[in-house]
Amino acid sequence: MYFTILLGVVGPWQVVVIVVLALLLFGGKKIPELMKGLGQGMKEFKKATRDEEPSGSANPQKELEQPKNE
Repeated sequence: MYFTILLGVVGPWQVVVIVVLALLLFGGKKIPELMKGLGQGMKEFKKATRDEEPSGSANPQKELEQPKNE
């Protein structure tokens, strides 16, 4: 909360200033490459978290459906 009070809310003029500074620092050709890399990284992260199986059983629902032989 203190951090929000210190920086305040980012308004439209602050966004414009940030975009202009990014264009000056990186140039118009480099920014799409940076955004593409960021998007690919996010896609890989989501894929890795989605593919990861919970610890224990690979499919706990399947274990519940199978009757036990006694």
